[in-house]
Amino acid sequence: MSLDLLLRGATTVDGTGARPRRLDVGVSGDRIRFLGVTGHPPATRTLDLSGLVLAPGFVDIHTHSDVSLLHDPAGQSKVLQGVTTEVVGNCGFSAFPVHPDRRAMLRDHLARLGDPPRTPLWTDFDGYADALDAARPAVNVAALVGHSALRIAAMADPYAPAGPEDVERMRRLLDAALAAGAYGLSTGLTHTPSALGGTAEVTALVEVCARHGALYATHARAAAGRELAAIDEAVETTRAAGGRLQFSHLALNDPAYWGRAGAALERFDTARAEGLDVAFDVYPYDASSSALIQYLPPWAQRGGGAGLRANAADPGWRARALEAVREGFFGGIPWHWERVTLIAAGPHRALVGQSVAAIAASRAEPPEQVVLDLCVELGDAAQVVLHYRTEADMTAFLAHPLSIVGSDGNALPLAGADLTHPRAFGTFPRVLRRYAGQLGLATAVRKMTLAPARRLGLTDRGRIAAGAVADLVAFDPDAVADRATFAEPRRAPDGIPLVVVGGRIVVRDGVVGAARPGKVLRRGR
Repeated sequence: MSLDLLLRGATTVDGTGARPRRLDVGVSGDRIRFLGVTGHPPATRTLDLSGLVLAPGFVDIHTHSDVSLLHDPAGQSKVLQGVTTEVVGNCGFSAFPVHPDRRAMLRDHLARLGDPPRTPLWTDFDGYADALDAARPAVNVAALVGHSALRIAAMADPYAPAGPEDVERMRRLLDAALAAGAYGLSTGLTHTPSALGGTAEVTALVEVCARHGALYATHARAAAGRELAAIDEAVETTRAAGGRLQFSHLALNDPAYWGRAGAALERFDTARAEGLDVAFDVYPYDASSSALIQYLPPWAQRGGGAGLRANAADPGWRARALEAVREGFFGGIPWHWERVTLIAAGPHRALVGQSVAAIAASRAEPPEQVVLDLCVELGDAAQVVLHYRTEADMTAFLAHPLSIVGSDGNALPLAGADLTHPRAFGTFPRVLRRYAGQLGLATAVRKMTLAPARRLGLTDRGRIAAGAVADLVAFDPDAVADRATFAEPRRAPDGIPLVVVGGRIVVRDGVVGAARPGKVLRRGR
C-alpha cells in the first residue's frame, strides 16, 4: 500500500471524545488508510504537523449556505475555520422543491438569508444537487427540506391555512426529497410562511421523516412568554410523530427568560429520560441575526417584500403595522432599540453598523417608523443583529451533553461590503479558544465532528478512523482563535493552517487553495 498524503507528528483527537494521542494519519484517495506511529507506508507527500492537533473536519449542523455556495463555492468563511461539511436547508428555508409558477416567490423568500437573489432553475432536490455540484464547492453539503419551501411549492397561497390536500402535497414532496437523499425536514416557526403552519401540519410532515429515519430540525415557534413552551411544542411534535428532534440554535431571546437556561435544559433531559431522540445545537455568541422583516407581525409579512410595499400604501394598514411594531416583536417581546444593529441596508451604506436607536435619533423619528420604512423600502435586504441573549445562558447550553455546535451562518467570501454576524467566520475557532478549557478538548471536538455526523446519519465522516472519509483539520492549540468581530466580521481565524476535504488539501498555511473537492452528500448513499 502507498499513500497520497501522510500527516505526521500531530496530537490526534479522533472525534469520539477519546483522549488525544500521538498518531500519524495516512490518506489514499479520499479515505484514511493508515493510523499509527510506526510502519508508515510510502507516501507521495508527507507533512510534519508537530505541535498541532489533528481532528476530523468540522460538520456545521446548522447553516444557511443554500444560495451562498452557488455564489461563492470556495466557501472561505467556513473552510478557513476547518468546516468540511455544511448542513443547509435550516429554519424552513431550502432551495427546493420548486413549483415552476412560484420560482420568484421562493427566490424572494431565500433572499432573507442575506445573499443576492438567485432564481432556482431546478424543481427538486436532484436538480439543486446537480447545480451545486456543478459549482464545485470546497466543502461537502448535506441538505434538509425547508417547511417554507414546501408550502410555497405545494400551495397556491402559502400564507393561507393549509387544507388536507395541501398537507398531502407537502408530504409527497417531502417524501420524494428524502428518498432522493435529503437528510430531513426543517421548520422556521417564526419565519413566514412556515410560521403559519400549525402543530398538526408540522406533525404530519415529521411523520414522513420518522418513516425514513430522517432528522427533524426546528427553529421553534418564538413568542413573548413562550420560550419554554416552544421547546414543549417541539418535543410534543416529536413524541406524536415518532421522530428525531434537532432543536435549532437553542437560546433564550426574551429578556423575561434570561437566566433560565436550567429550565430549558430540564425539558430536554426529561424528553431523553422518556426515551425520545432529542438534541439541540448552539452557537457561541450572545447575539442573533436575521432579516429585519422577520420581526414584523406575520400578517404584515404576507406576500414578502412585494406584498409589504403594496400594503404600505394603505394608510390604515400602515397605522396598524406601526402600532404592532411599537408593541414589540414575536407577540410582545419588548424592543431594546440600542441592541438592534443594521448590518446590511442596501444603498444606505451610512446606516450599516448603526443601531435602530441611533438611526431614529438622527432622523428624529420613532424607532418603529424607522423599522417599517426600512422593511418597506428594502424588504429582505435590511439585515440586523440583535444582542438579545446572555453569555451565561449560552455557555450553559454549550456545556450540556446534548449540545452540538452549529454556526447558523453562511459560507461567505472574506471580501464584502456589508457586515454580517461574526458566527459565519468565527464559530469553530471561538469554541476551541474560549470554551475548550471548560468542555475539555476532546469533548469540544466531538460536539463539532462525530456528534453532528451521527445526528445526520453520516456513517463515514466525523471521526478519524481507518476507512473514514479524509475530512481533516489541523490547528495550533495555543494559537487558534476567532478574529471576527461584530465591527469587523470578515476576518479569518488564526491558528488553522491545514484543512483537508475528501483527501485533498483545500487550506494550507491558512490560505484557501484552488482545490474544491466538496460534493452534495445523500442520506443512505
